[in-house]
Amino acid sequence: MAQNRSDKLKRLVNVQRHLEKIAEMDLANTTRQRQEVAETMDVVVEAINSLDPVHRSFSHHYSGQYSRLQQQEQMLSNVQQMHEMRVVRERTKGDRMEDRMKEAREAEERVAADDSIYDLIDQHIAYKTDET
Repeated sequence: MAQNRSDKLKRLVNVQRHLEKIAEMDLANTTRQRQEVAETMDVVVEAINSLDPVHRSFSHHYSGQYSRLQQQEQMLSNVQQMHEMRVVRERTKGDRMEDRMKEAREAEERVAADDSIYDLIDQHIAYKTDET
């Protein structure tokens, strides 16, 4: 079965929108991870600033942990920026593809309208030649 161009583009638009949703989920996942790291950093800062003697004895350990959390936060920040750019890129691709699909559909509708007019003209001519 032959598919017209607009149907093929519609399938591609659906795939592109799916890729866009995947990118959005990746972004949401990274944002959630950043939030968890930020909360953990807050807990570590509270422990460092605590007057409890137990926490004071582990202050060196806490500072190392805080440093690792800062590195993880920076890495996740970079990953989040990458995901944000990816979401925009996938959305832009989908929008462009959707515009092309609409243009192809309009062109197909124009061709179909032209063909139906030509068929009417052919029928009219055939009818006139049959009368003579």
